[in-house]
Amino acid sequence: MSESSTSRPGGSPSAQALRRRLEGLNLYLVGMMGSGKSTAGRHLAEALGYRFVDADTTLEQAAGRSIPELFASDGEAGFRELEAAVLNQIASWHSLVVATGGGVVTRPQNWGQLRQGVVIWLDAPEELLLQRLAADPTPRPLMASAEPRELLARLLAERRPLYAQADLQILQDGRGPEAVAQQVLEALPGILKQRSQPPLGQLQVVNEAGEVGSSIN
Repeated sequence: MSESSTSRPGGSPSAQALRRRLEGLNLYLVGMMGSGKSTAGRHLAEALGYRFVDADTTLEQAAGRSIPELFASDGEAGFRELEAAVLNQIASWHSLVVATGGGVVTRPQNWGQLRQGVVIWLDAPEELLLQRLAADPTPRPLMASAEPRELLARLLAERRPLYAQADLQILQDGRGPEAVAQQVLEALPGILKQRSQPPLGQLQVVNEAGEVGSSIN
């Protein structure tokens, strides 16, 4: 498994208590490319003493090819098949923070794996995503377009209802990954309590000020 390290108790007493409450549940970060899943995920894993896994990196290592190469040879459909297989493998492990690929939510079968853990949506506004993607040299096949703004807007429109099936939504305003990870840590106890009792299907939303609300999925 790529980018994983030996799990260890989280640093603070509150993080250690939260780790015990999680009982090994994986935390799956979902959201658009550029939403900060990998950077925030590493901080979150470190705080909890979890292992961090980047699903895209794991996929590339399993395939022996880069994601652009996979898109070029197998198309998006072939890539999604492999992505699902890698997610299934990852779900057999425990005590992970997983940064998923941006399109993992588009395949309904993947939700069976994601629902075994806690699903956290890092929701960044379109302008922030564009800024981050423009500054990131990572090749992204779905953004290989003459009109990246229009493509990003279309992908956001298609995926937002799918991301909204998450347990927790973190609204971002450009703050650093440490702050995002801290918001997740503060919201997780409420998520675990909600999961243990009806009614189910509520999405908890944490805004930029750290205020918590909820909506029905």
